[in-house]
Amino acid sequence: MPAQARIDAGYLLRLVQGGHKLGPPIAEPMTDIGPGCHELRLTADKSEWRVFYHIGDEIVLVLGVFHKKTQATPKRWIQLCRQRLRLFREA
Repeated sequence: MPAQARIDAGYLLRLVQGGHKLGPPIAEPMTDIGPGCHELRLTADKSEWRVFYHIGDEIVLVLGVFHKKTQATPKRWIQLCRQRLRLFREA
């Protein structure tokens, strides 16, 4: 992930930690992963990046980051993030 995308992601996640509600076009709900899950949409160096995160009661949990190359989100990323969220909830 390019440096500018990491900086943008960190800034936006910090806003979320502070209680800000991000909306389109920066963030979208990801109900396919689970309740409270969202997707950050970042562009850097002419490429698209996605950060999946979950907003909990006292935590913002980053579930995954990937380089978006196609229109659709790969199913393996959705499955992986579901699994990570489940493991977090079980811990």
